[in-house]
Formats: sequence, structure tokens, C-alpha cells
Amino acid sequence: MNASKTDETVVTDESAQTDESAEAVEGLDERDREPADADETYAGEADEADDAVPAPAAGVGAGAAGVVSAALGLAALTGTWMGKVASERETLIGQIKAQGGTPAQQISEIYGDAWHATALVNGVFAVLALITAVVVLTRPERPAWVRAVAVAGAVLGGIGLFLSAGMYFDLFLSLPTAG
Repeated sequence: MNASKTDETVVTDESAQTDESAEAVEGLDERDREPADADETYAGEADEADDAVPAPAAGVGAGAAGVVSAALGLAALTGTWMGKVASERETLIGQIKAQGGTPAQQISEIYGDAWHATALVNGVFAVLALITAVVVLTRPERPAWVRAVAVAGAVLGGIGLFLSAGMYFDLFLSLPTAG
């Protein structure tokens, strides 16, 4: 379409406009049509757009914290390098202490303490996941995806805390006994 703009009047070349495009424009709603001036906006449209789109930087920290809570919850369930190191340390200390002890003492010192150290480290990660998720969820006006990830972190942290407590207090599996 050939158009030139002079003194706020738009002059169009009638031969370039087809019947189909004219019918398509007539079928559009008032809000679907482009404004004659690029700076012209509908009065209510600008206010709605400003309210609907939050500032990009506003959700970055909350989003990161939500992802961190989910990662901490997952770490609480699967275990971490720190838990492995604590377990190995307790195993070594147990081997040193258990020399010359009864079989029950050896089992407790070598295996039980390592098991409890792993449970304790996993429990710390679970508590950190829960705290981070609660902080994110208590903040007002967060995007839906941030809340969803924070809820996932809280759920994973809660399950991790439950399993860690069960491991620490030998609720699921007890230590082997000396026969």
C-alpha cells in the first residue's frame, strides 16, 4: 500500500488496496487496529500493560532463591560430597576407636556413626532448602514460576528432612547386630 502522511492526513493509493484487506480491517475490533500515529495509545491499554508486566529485575533474586531451594532439597535427598566426606571421616575415627572393642562397639563405631553423620549433613541441606523456600514463598507478588519452584524446593526439603530424621534415629533401618 502506498501511503504518505501530510499534516495528520493519510493519503492512500486506492489501486494498491484490495477488497480482501478492506474486509479484514472492517472485521477487526477497535483495539486490534493500529493507531494512526505511532505514539498514540489507548488510554486504558497503557495502564494495563504497565501493571501486568513486572520489572525484569524484580523476580531475578526470587527466582534464583527458588531454584536454590529446589537444588538444596534435591541434594538433601540424594546426598552430597560433604556427607560422603563426613561419613568417611567417621568411619576412619570408628576404626581407630573400635580396635580391641566388642563386635557391637565396632559396628556402632565404624558403621553407625558414619550413617548418622550422613543423615545429619543431609538434614542440614533439607533445613536450608526449607528455609530458602519459605523465604521465597512469603515474599509478595512473585511470578507463578518462582512460587512453583519454591514449592518444589519446600516439598523436596520436607521429604529430605523426614528421611534424614529417619536415618539418624534408625527408624527405617537399624544397625546390624553382632551374632
